Amino acid sequence: MTHSPLDPVDLTARLIRCPSVTPEEGGALQLLEKELTAAGFSCTRVDRAGVPNLFARWGEKGANRALGFNGHTDVVPVGDPADWTRDPFGGEIDAGRIWGRGACDMKSGVAAFVAAVVDFVLETPPQGAVILTITGDEEGTSTDGTVALLDWMEETGERMTHCIVGEPTCPEFMGQMIKNGRRGAMSATITARGVQGHSAYPHRAKNPLHGLVKLLDNLATHELDRGSPGFDPTTLALTTIDTGNPASNVIPASAKSVLNIRFNDRHSGASLTDWLKAEAEAMGQATGIDFSVEARISGEPFVTEPGDFTDLVAGAVEAECGVKPELSTSGGTSDARFVRRHCEVVEFGLVGKSMHQVDEYAEVAHIHQLKAVYRRLLSDYFA
Repeated sequence: MTHSPLDPVDLTARLIRCPSVTPEEGGALQLLEKELTAAGFSCTRVDRAGVPNLFARWGEKGANRALGFNGHTDVVPVGDPADWTRDPFGGEIDAGRIWGRGACDMKSGVAAFVAAVVDFVLETPPQGAVILTITGDEEGTSTDGTVALLDWMEETGERMTHCIVGEPTCPEFMGQMIKNGRRGAMSATITARGVQGHSAYPHRAKNPLHGLVKLLDNLATHELDRGSPGFDPTTLALTTIDTGNPASNVIPASAKSVLNIRFNDRHSGASLTDWLKAEAEAMGQATGIDFSVEARISGEPFVTEPGDFTDLVAGAVEAECGVKPELSTSGGTSDARFVRRHCEVVEFGLVGKSMHQVDEYAEVAHIHQLKAVYRRLLSDYFA
């Protein structure tokens, strides 16, 4: 029987119509499991703590070569639906684009690699295994998504030898960029506690805002580094300052601020936490304000060194996109930060201009092109 190629745009549309806003599964993983099972994949739901996850393997467990693809079907909230000019869960195709929440980030990427692997194993069954790890918790806390899948794989003896994460990676045009690493990411809440009082009698109070503002200025203007080989400079961004104080004539008893740091390999989450605490302690001694720092580290910096695997991926991208891609560690975080502890990993996907925006979209031609890149990569990997 002749196999009809799986259309990645149609699959993207069907996935968009699944309202899988984190942490809802929305039917997206059920849809993929049905498609993959029909193509001969062994599928297992690896849900944990209410988070939906799907593991799928074609080929024998423990194969010497097992190429993996990782992605997510959960999406960020729509926001105000009235701001959208199209149904955010409609999967409408118009003007050469497919529209809806997740069209760019990253239901199209998942659809492209699912379509590529299904066609590949049915048309040219490889000597080895193809593994898909798809989570419903990348846009959320990410504690029970890809991490749960990797934990389960370790427990059951499943193994990828290399992995591609299908996140959008290209800033402006298809083929522009492969992410072969990421900066680390952490956030911290700094709380300042003083003594409440009347603003007309500040000497009878201890204003926590004065000390907090001085501390935040010190942190925000401090140059942590000027970058390192393969990484941009570390950045620190203040994201909120809050007192919860509705009265203009009251000095508040406490105030807090949240900041976010994206850091390169000159630092670790622990070293930056120590720095924040030391700065807060010094300011507390200078002002008499009591400071506390609560840090949350979501990922350490990592890099997949240029070599055979990055060359293989770059070759597939160049062959299908006509562009020699740049290797980069720029941008935010992705689940590659977890996969890198399991095997070599890089990221390649669509142009990411519209991700998380109102009227999110992806170019139809780009989705077909992405499937072609993945399909060529599979052929080259198992050649």
